[in-house]
Amino acid sequence: MRIGYGRVSTRDQHPEAQHDALTAAGCEQIFLDKASGKLASRPELSKALLVANRPGDQLVVTKLDRPGRSLEHLIELSKTLQDRGVDLVVLDQGIDTSTAVGRMFFQILGAIAEFEHALMSERTRDGLAAARARGRTGGQKPKLGPRQVDLARQMYDERGKRRYTVEQIAAEFGVTRPTIYRHLTAATAKMEA
Repeated sequence: MRIGYGRVSTRDQHPEAQHDALTAAGCEQIFLDKASGKLASRPELSKALLVANRPGDQLVVTKLDRPGRSLEHLIELSKTLQDRGVDLVVLDQGIDTSTAVGRMFFQILGAIAEFEHALMSERTRDGLAAARARGRTGGQKPKLGPRQVDLARQMYDERGKRRYTVEQIAAEFGVTRPTIYRHLTAATAKMEA
């Protein structure tokens, strides 16, 4: 069975051209979404995937960018279809995963996506190593500077006289109580070391 899927991304676009092309391609059921290409939620694609679930079924789209949010999502979708024995047919690009050429095309896309992911990971590791070499570490900057920690410590030490509560100290510096406790504990550990 041929199941058609189309998507238009803005309200100004009309899905009739895709509907007509899918009808001409012999689709028995057609599902159309009006959604941005970046949105994760595509209810009509989900319905189309529920229908296209038997070996030999074909999910037909007009262009390769209609079902996928990204190359990675498109490859994931293709793998899901392949696991079910469902073929993906892209009319405008002449791709049909029921053929050897169509399967090769998706394998090449998968290899490119994997290569791109490896490059991004490598660049991230290199950037972190360069930052560490310059004395920078990841994560958020401390909420309080060293002078503020000293002042908070003095205010806290006066607490025995019931002058400032931890809540008042936190309000003074615009932070939460756990932040004050964390900085005071770290300062105490440094003084003891």
